[in-house]
Amino acid sequence: MHLTGYFLQRLARGLVTFWFAVTVTFFLVRLLPGDPVLAVAAPGMTEEIRQTQLQQFGLDRPLLVQYFAYLRELVQGNLGVSFLRSQPVSQVLMERLPWTLLLTGSALLLTVILGVPLGVLAATRARGWVDQVVQIAGVVGQSLFVPSLGILLLYTLGLMLGWFPIGGAVKSGLTGFSYYLSVLHHLILPCFTLVLAQLASYVLTLRATLIEALGEEYCDLARAKGTRENKVVWKHALRNALLPTTTLIGLQIGFLVGGAVLTETIYAYPGVGRAIYEAVGQLDFPVLQGAFVLLAATVVIANLVTDVAYGLLDPRVRA
Repeated sequence: MHLTGYFLQRLARGLVTFWFAVTVTFFLVRLLPGDPVLAVAAPGMTEEIRQTQLQQFGLDRPLLVQYFAYLRELVQGNLGVSFLRSQPVSQVLMERLPWTLLLTGSALLLTVILGVPLGVLAATRARGWVDQVVQIAGVVGQSLFVPSLGILLLYTLGLMLGWFPIGGAVKSGLTGFSYYLSVLHHLILPCFTLVLAQLASYVLTLRATLIEALGEEYCDLARAKGTRENKVVWKHALRNALLPTTTLIGLQIGFLVGGAVLTETIYAYPGVGRAIYEAVGQLDFPVLQGAFVLLAATVVIANLVTDVAYGLLDPRVRA
């Protein structure tokens, strides 16, 4: 299949996935118990005022009418206005997005930096004690639950030992270099939580694919020519072993997005995930929908880029 056709096929799949995510989110949000008007109402609100608020929020119309109106506004780039803040949802989310990008980007980068050498170490010492330790640690790591891990780290390293802040993203009142040090200090625990929760799958996948690649004929040929084993591993085998992990990185971005919602909630980190948690409690439908639209778009774009990159690296996939 030509690269353009391959890209268009993946793009169409991504758009359908995005539409499905938007639709499910829209209807699920309206199944939440409670009245969004009461969440922003003043004491002693009359039924007449309540009906006026419902009309302002557009919640007095039939559900399907609301849905198609929402899709029409979404196509135009309008995410609506927050019920509670009376601000555009895009403005509310843009204030939170940099923190989520910092957290998820740092976690993904650190996972790759740690995962590649650990995967190579385990594969080159297959069935040895190092490999056994990595596999056991990998199985344990894959069973970790983000909220449980986050609460454990928060309690031990933050509350008991006092090594790290127990909430927030930066200490107020700081400027210059001290500000960035504070951002880094607050970032360590939530980032470490996400890394621990996803590192295992990356290492185990790379280990398996690298062991398979090291047994291929082209590696045997390189050894027969007198190429050193380190060069066989890092130059020949690793290049092909990284292809499947390219797809895994795309999947891990989806995991990071979901994990960030839980992690930001636990650590009171002011990202998009925390905004979702707050919007659920406040029944702020537009913010909740907008946050899920943003996260869904991030996952769909990440997977589209991953699919296209994989198709470029391995033309057999396009066939």
